[in-house]
Amino acid sequence: MKQENKFKIVISSGKGGVGKSMLTSGLAMLFAKKKKVIALDCDVDAPNLAIWLGEPENWQKIIPISTSSKPTIDYKKCDGCGLCAQKCQFGAIKMAKKRPVINPFLCEGCGLCEMICPKKAIKLKPVQNGEIRIKKTRYGFWLVSGHLIPGETGSGKIVDKIKEEADKFNSDLMIIDSAPGTGCPVIAAIKDANFVLLVTEPTPSGVTDLKKVLKIVQYFKIKYGIVINKWDINRDLSRTIQKWSNRTFLGKISYNKEIFRSVSYLQPIMETNLITKKEIEKIFQKLNKIIW
Repeated sequence: MKQENKFKIVISSGKGGVGKSMLTSGLAMLFAKKKKVIALDCDVDAPNLAIWLGEPENWQKIIPISTSSKPTIDYKKCDGCGLCAQKCQFGAIKMAKKRPVINPFLCEGCGLCEMICPKKAIKLKPVQNGEIRIKKTRYGFWLVSGHLIPGETGSGKIVDKIKEEADKFNSDLMIIDSAPGTGCPVIAAIKDANFVLLVTEPTPSGVTDLKKVLKIVQYFKIKYGIVINKWDINRDLSRTIQKWSNRTFLGKISYNKEIFRSVSYLQPIMETNLITKKEIEKIFQKLNKIIW
């Protein structure tokens, strides 16, 4: 039976590599101490939330999913006219020995070849383009992670499937680790959120990409907060971001090389004595007041 989740937080960033998954893992662990939490890794091109939680293996359930289709050719019907190769906008069909051959890595599954084939020799068929992995972490909350098969498309649709699967669990809080950027998987993650936590860094690209993803958040009229990671690598720009953020500013995290050592040993940040742990706890306290 489907259970409605009471609150959905999305951790988004615009730019990649700003500490989004690190912050998601820490917040999930903190919230799980008093709430029923389910964590979602919706960065389906490069899911790594399980690594930050120190549990990249031993998934309890793996669900193959199909959200796209690819064409197949019935060569008994095909007369080799080459129309499909001429009209394919992605260059996914080439003629070889007077027969059309499909390159699945270039094909977008648009269906044009099926529509225009005069002999009806081409048909679209569903293909497995991803999978959903599920496990209960040692911290007591469930983790649902999506994975897009390399070369396949449909990342936004896979995010929708992840959220559908997560909705089957009874929880107080759904915390979502979004993909970077502003594309389909980001929009799919954000669109029905109650709150978006935007993570940035004090670099020109960090600020530019923050403003881009903020447009999506504002389009959906969702409340948000801003966190600066690695704030001390450019203190002047960090102060500028904090002033610009005004009341939406929720905290900052220092740059620390020991973070990389920790994750390489699959040790969650919240199980270390790093200052990063205390900084995430402060962000959690502010966020907790906003939500509850």
